[in-house]
Amino acid sequence: MMTLSRPDLSDIRRGDWVDRRLPTAWRPYTRLARLDRPVGIWLTLFPCWAALIQASHGFPDLRQLIVFSLGALLMRSAGATVNDIADRNFDGHVERTRFRPLASGQIDIPHAFVFLAVQLALAASLLLFLSPYTRLIAIGVLPLVFVYPLCKRFTHWPQAVLGAAFNWGMLMAWAEVVGHIPAGAVLMWTGAIAWQIGYDTVYAYVDVEDDSRLGLKSTAILFGQRGKTCIGLFYALAVGAWSLGGWLLGMSLPYAIGMLVIAVHLAWQTWRIDLARPEVNFRLFMANILTGVLLAGAAFVGAW
Repeated sequence: MMTLSRPDLSDIRRGDWVDRRLPTAWRPYTRLARLDRPVGIWLTLFPCWAALIQASHGFPDLRQLIVFSLGALLMRSAGATVNDIADRNFDGHVERTRFRPLASGQIDIPHAFVFLAVQLALAASLLLFLSPYTRLIAIGVLPLVFVYPLCKRFTHWPQAVLGAAFNWGMLMAWAEVVGHIPAGAVLMWTGAIAWQIGYDTVYAYVDVEDDSRLGLKSTAILFGQRGKTCIGLFYALAVGAWSLGGWLLGMSLPYAIGMLVIAVHLAWQTWRIDLARPEVNFRLFMANILTGVLLAGAAFVGAW
């Protein structure tokens, strides 16, 4: 009788550009920073760019755009390093993460901490280009960055903490451009958190069997077979918060059209979710790069 093989869910792809083009010593650090898997970078960048566009009422200042883009890259990479340090004893037992550098022994803990210190130092250097108020807001994200990797041990809502940290740049953008954070900007940030709870729950269903076996917690485990409904509700909350936030920020009619397109896209994602097929859920998680593009695009046309 023919049996179906289990799909390869590992997030490390052997023979990719890291293996082909980088020196051997650089490869584990590149993977530790997730530079070989840039989806998280894009999911951090697009909401941040949307906030910069809205706060600037159009084209952001080039210097601000560069600083915030580099900051998103560095802090996402630093967050990935913190996460892998905290999860090193779990990752080796999870199909998706078992080949990560710390879990597989390619990097030891002292070297990982040195690498983290370099990442944080580079990120901190960018604060020199920002206002004192924005620096103060930026410091506020650090507890979230360091607490998130531990959340899965004591709460089913690590995705909410990750969403708050991932999208912190949206608040910083308003602080830097206009010197304060209006209610509409807070709603945009809240919508991004709801969106991230949705798409990161889709991602968590890839690991749900391994996480349950290891005694870890996630929204996927909490929602169980109600996952599609719960994810759809969080996507709806995201669109609602973005719509109201955009209205409070004075976005024009084309922004509303952009919200409608996002709503249709997220509804399609929710319809396609299959809780029993991790490979489908992973592809739907990746599809949220397009959601980020649409959000930034809606902000641009709405600001003009």
